[in-house]
Amino acid sequence: MFEPVIAPSGTLLGLLQRGRGDGTLHALTAPRAEALAALNHCVLRDPRHDWQVENRSLYYARLYLDLNGELDEIEAHLFDVEDALDTEESRTGLALAVLGHLASYGRRDALQLLRRYAATGSNWAWALDELALRDDDAGLRALAAPVLARFPADPEGEAELATAVRDAFEPRPWRLWAEDPRESIATRVRAAHETGCFDRWQRQMRPTGPRPGWSVQAVFEWAQQGIERGAALHVPAARCLMAVAGPEDRPDIVAAAKDGTDGARCTALRYLADSNDPEALDLIEAAVVTGSSAVVEAAVDAFERMRSVAAVDRARGWARRPDELGAAAGRVLACRGGVEDKDLVLAALREAVRGEGPDAPTLWTLVDGTGRLGIVCAAPVLRHIYRETASSHLRGRTARALAATDPSFPAGFAVECLWDCEESTREIAARHAETGDTRVVERLRRLAADPAEEAEVQTAVRSRIGPDTTAG
Repeated sequence: MFEPVIAPSGTLLGLLQRGRGDGTLHALTAPRAEALAALNHCVLRDPRHDWQVENRSLYYARLYLDLNGELDEIEAHLFDVEDALDTEESRTGLALAVLGHLASYGRRDALQLLRRYAATGSNWAWALDELALRDDDAGLRALAAPVLARFPADPEGEAELATAVRDAFEPRPWRLWAEDPRESIATRVRAAHETGCFDRWQRQMRPTGPRPGWSVQAVFEWAQQGIERGAALHVPAARCLMAVAGPEDRPDIVAAAKDGTDGARCTALRYLADSNDPEALDLIEAAVVTGSSAVVEAAVDAFERMRSVAAVDRARGWARRPDELGAAAGRVLACRGGVEDKDLVLAALREAVRGEGPDAPTLWTLVDGTGRLGIVCAAPVLRHIYRETASSHLRGRTARALAATDPSFPAGFAVECLWDCEESTREIAARHAETGDTRVVERLRRLAADPAEEAEVQTAVRSRIGPDTTAG
């Protein structure tokens, strides 16, 4: 997928791309044409860095409803000639998901677009999944013929059909078609379903990887073969060592951790760390100094998994190191350190923002730790991350940390979080936003009544207000 270009956080486009609540609030006060242009830009050029994890579709669908937005731009995008050339789900997935939510809200034009695209579009399976949740039986039955026509009635086509049936996220259309009164349709779908079930059974009967009875050396060789193929296998290899290694094998495993092949070294470090071996910490430190990038990454990851008092003590000594191990030490203290480690965690947080910016992967753990430890003086840094990060998940974690550290959060960011794109962030806001603001009470009531809202959010809302109350 393309790397999205994110506009500055102070612009309407930048706010909407990030999925911030202020994006919706600003869009509702901006000229309608400008707001719709920014909204369409986001829906047609997915701004998420990880489109499989971050949420935007409900957020954008609600804004289409609030703006009474037309769907012409989405229609043109879905049925453009580019759809046949670029078949990646990321090109159309967000637009289809937005249409799905709009259909749930009763927008017939959205439902019709989904039906058309399921019949003719390249990402038809996604559209079909959206319809499976929202369309009636008659609408789905009408799609059986055009969908099955995608698969030629030859061995290759039938195999592709079996794969499509087997991998369908929502099985409702296929189950409906298996009982279709048209025998030609029902017979093909039932046969595809049976073939898919058999394929799944065959895969389960042909597992790959380590077998019982392997030696320690065989496990190391398997891990190295993975390295040579570009596949990191040290994690499953370490689990396999747990099954095949005995006390007599420890010297060989320690030796591999010191100077084995990359595959063996990564595997041995992971195994020794998970076993809480007394030499594990020293071996990890040495690996960071002398190992390849793959070994360094495996060593740091193994260290972060350690839960012992000794590992936390060592993290305190390593936290100021200017390398990967120092960064990992900060994360270990964020997860498992005590109040005496506040300064080290705060220093790690500041250094990460200063050195890597507001989207640094290390911030996820550090932000969580800042909230866990209640580091009040970290609030300015947290507010900066909240405003600037392009990751809606990181922003949500930052909101949780602010709720624990920033006295201004309930009357500040918590208010806009009620319109955030992530349900977990809306839940935090519902629990903390001050209800003296009439906008807050109105929004809480709307969330409570919205059938598309997540149950956790609605539970949080109802814990704050009742049908006849105006404050919580």
